[in-house]
Amino acid sequence: MRKREEAEAELLRRNTELTELNAKLSMAQEQLVQSEKLASIGQLAAGVAHEINNPIGYVFSNFGTLENYIASMLEMLKVYEDVELSIGSPEAVAKAKATRERIDLDFLMEDIPVLMAESREGIVRVRKIVQDLKDFSRVDANQEWQWANLHDGIDSTLNIVSNEVKYKADVVKEYGVVPEIECLPSQINQVIMNIVVNGAHAIGSVRGKITIRTGTAGEYVWIEIADTGAGIPKEILSRIFDPFFTTKPIGSGTGLGLSLSYGIIQKHFGRIEVESELDSGTTFRITLPIRHQLMDQEEKDQRI
Repeated sequence: MRKREEAEAELLRRNTELTELNAKLSMAQEQLVQSEKLASIGQLAAGVAHEINNPIGYVFSNFGTLENYIASMLEMLKVYEDVELSIGSPEAVAKAKATRERIDLDFLMEDIPVLMAESREGIVRVRKIVQDLKDFSRVDANQEWQWANLHDGIDSTLNIVSNEVKYKADVVKEYGVVPEIECLPSQINQVIMNIVVNGAHAIGSVRGKITIRTGTAGEYVWIEIADTGAGIPKEILSRIFDPFFTTKPIGSGTGLGLSLSYGIIQKHFGRIEVESELDSGTTFRITLPIRHQLMDQEEKDQRI
């Protein structure tokens, strides 16, 4: 009888272990699917940005030519305006004056350069957004590490998530002097995006502030992203990097953003830390090595 009870207990224990293992495998699969989705979205975005960039190039080039043409036409109109006074035929003068008043030539000559300047500014902005989209979604082929400018990556990411942030908070950039680092740029951009968007979502109805600071400490660089949102309760602060953990309503978040971010920083042999105070805000601090190969060697040395 006792052996039977022991066997049942052992069977129950193993069943529990298998259930836990199955749950972990399911989580890993979900994370893999999410990562594949992000990679696919990145490839799609890069392709779309490339396709958009070509016609924008034509428009941008044509705007420069068109501005020169219009400047020449306005200059010629000014000459005609001076000649108008010396025309001998009263009928011709009257007709020219009537046409001038009907089309409001004086206003057109003032407004056309303004419209052209605004249009050029619009095209420049679209071109910048497309370039930022390409930078943000850059696919790290074969996981090749490359030297990248952190500030350029942050700026590109902020431009991409502008619509998520601009109605909730002012973004303050306090950049220090940092060197280029060896990294997977689009993955670092993904981390920045996750934290900034989370910060914006944590800010309530009163307009808040998101401050991004950078600096160097020896062989490392650091990034701080601080928001003035609701803060994170201490009892759940240790769980925010757990897969599928989220405080958002069902359907509003996967709970994978910070978990994936944690994994990305770990892959870079870096650290991600968080401090938070209820009703005051949250600060994430990311520390990354400047040279990936150096850290890779240190990691190998520690394992030997």
